[in-house]
This record gives sequence, structure tokens and C-alpha cells, in this order.
Amino acid sequence: MNTTENPWQTLNSSVKYENPWLSIRHEDVVTPAGTAGIYGVVSFKNKAVGVIPIDAEGNTYLVGQYRYPLNEYSWEIPEGGSPIGTDPLDSAKRELKEETGLEAQIWTKIARIHTSNSATDEEGFLYIAEELTEGEHAPEETEDLRVWKLPLAEAVEMVMTSKITDSLSVSGLMIVARLRGI
Repeated sequence: MNTTENPWQTLNSSVKYENPWLSIRHEDVVTPAGTAGIYGVVSFKNKAVGVIPIDAEGNTYLVGQYRYPLNEYSWEIPEGGSPIGTDPLDSAKRELKEETGLEAQIWTKIARIHTSNSATDEEGFLYIAEELTEGEHAPEETEDLRVWKLPLAEAVEMVMTSKITDSLSVSGLMIVARLRGI
């Protein structure tokens, strides 16, 4: 079987819900088995960006906030949206500054990911930010953020014990752990 050919056939597609951040499509399909089926796809109007800031002492910075859809508090790497058609690195720099007040001299792209590819076409980009300078953070009006500076190894341990569950954060911190031998 050729794994690059699409075995799905889309019969029709219609947007069932849309707001400034996302749209939800309902699609009637023919499955790879040749049977009739349906599919729902969430399309975001931004790409996701996440940053693992690392200082000279090997610390990183997490951002804590209450996540409405989960109905729980979440510790995450600094992250946000990059409008379609803009450079994700520029958006990552903006998000780092907004959420933590940090700016970095060295940026390294470490991954391109899909956040939940069975239900959404969302694409994300992860970066390491180094040679940090501190400044004032300026979160968006919908954000009530806490910033936590901690050893990178401790943040990785939080992933391993499910204290960090956000997909960008888990992916980014585990990649950095592998790259840094943590």
C-alpha cells in the first residue's frame, strides 16, 4: 500500500460553526474501507507556537493559567498563536515577551508538530530561546498568568508525572530533555 496516497474520499464539506479563532467542518466521506462515514474537523485560524526559554544556569520558565475548556489550572511553556501567513518565529518572540517579559538572543527551531491530528489540522512550531534578558511582561486581557522560573530538569519531571499535560509543552520539554541529555 502506498502510504502517501489519500485513501479517503470527501463527498461534501460544510462549516457548522465559526468564530475569530476556529471553524468546525462536517464532512461526509467514504472511508478507506469503502464505507460511508462522517468526519468533523476543527481548523484553527492560527498556527501554534511554543517556546522553551533556557537561561545560563539551566533554568526554564513556565506560565500558569486557568484553562477554561479543561476547567483546571495548567502549567505550560510560553505559547500562543501565530496568524496564518506570518512567520511563526516572530510570533514565538512576541509570545515569550508578552507572557514572561523575556527576550532572547538565540532562537532554535526544534520541531513542527500536529497537536491532535485525529480531530484538527492545527500545526505547531517549537523553539528554544537562549541568552535571555528580563523585562516586563504584558499578557493579553484574557490571560491571568503566573510565571515560574525552575530548573529545566524539574519541568521535565513535571511532564513525566503528568503535572504538565499541554501537548506543546510535553512535546517541547521532552525534545529539549533528549537534546540536553536530561
